[in-house]
Amino acid sequence: MKDLIIDKLTTERTVLVGLISATQNEQKANEYLDELAFLADTAGAETVRRFLQRLDYPNPRTYVGKGKLEEIRQFVEGNDIGMVIFDDDLTSKQVSNIERELKVKILDRTTLILDIFAKRAQTANAKTQVELAQYQYLLPRLTRLWTHLERQRGGIGMRGPGETQIETDRRIILDRISRLKEELKAIDKQKAVQRKNRGKLTRVALVGYTNVGKSTLMNLISKSDVFAENKLFATLDTTVRKITIDNLPMLLTDTVGFIRKLPTHLVDSFKSTLDEVRESDLLLHVVDISHPNFEEQIEVVDKTLKEVCDGADKPVIMVFNKIDAFSYVPKDENDLTPRSRENIPLDELRETWMSRMRDDCVFISAKKGINIDELKQKIYEKAREIHITRFPYNDFLFQKYDDLDSQE
Repeated sequence: MKDLIIDKLTTERTVLVGLISATQNEQKANEYLDELAFLADTAGAETVRRFLQRLDYPNPRTYVGKGKLEEIRQFVEGNDIGMVIFDDDLTSKQVSNIERELKVKILDRTTLILDIFAKRAQTANAKTQVELAQYQYLLPRLTRLWTHLERQRGGIGMRGPGETQIETDRRIILDRISRLKEELKAIDKQKAVQRKNRGKLTRVALVGYTNVGKSTLMNLISKSDVFAENKLFATLDTTVRKITIDNLPMLLTDTVGFIRKLPTHLVDSFKSTLDEVRESDLLLHVVDISHPNFEEQIEVVDKTLKEVCDGADKPVIMVFNKIDAFSYVPKDENDLTPRSRENIPLDELRETWMSRMRDDCVFISAKKGINIDELKQKIYEKAREIHITRFPYNDFLFQKYDDLDSQE
């Protein structure tokens, strides 16, 4: 399988290529390239330059136009570039044509994400899911990988059973995909038993865009040591910890982060990992408030959650994280430029639409430990409501504990 996947990236010099189209303006295209650059850095590549072209739709042969491709070729040859990464998925025909022109390794966004996933996967579950996603992605691209094996020699005595090498490889991969799906079913059954054995504790799941600080928050609340790093997809495996807030025990789960332009088959492969989200009682939607496009990130997460949870309406606490990284520069009195999110103090932001988009919102810094007590209180209140609904007879015990606390 490793021979079918791109080589491990080790500080390879790369350039990024994107489009300004009818559905993606220049600002949006640059935002996507910013994220693509972060993905490249996470994979171990060094981004040297970016190329953008304005086209109504991608060129079916080479993604970009002939003139832009020639510009990229000249830069690649003159600057020791070993890889070019495109911001959208490429067809096998496009990759073949681009490779012929540029003579370097060609990746698209999905290939890059798959490589990161393969490097990050640690458990058997994650590795199986990543391998399944890789094969599903490679299947329609076998023509590019095996063009040198498609032809069979003809003539007397050379007529075979009629199956070309490409058909043989396709059948082998389809068989492997089938086996991987069966392995995932077995893993799912095992995890279902594990979840069943956890009893009736309230389940709280951390969800959000990738690199918003979920694992850091998990470590802070549960006093655990979940791997956390300023990279995309630092967490692929779900981690469950038992925590107690005041007198109420519950389970806290850290999950894989979401991202824009995440391939459908990749989401499908990881749905078993996201079963913890589907079966949770309360969601903590963590948002990086310092990110310039956090509103769109919220939309991406909400859309993915609807797919994962089958439209189920679960209680959500919006956790606006990284307030320590929020920069506010007071405006000059003579500055007549319109006010924007960047020049509004955080105290004023708390009074804006963010605090009204959900019934429960809290502004914290997991890194600095700011407002964590307020977050814990909100978690406790929501978890208590869920627990009492599930076990009405426990309401008396909660009231008794509250009376004791008030006396103290």
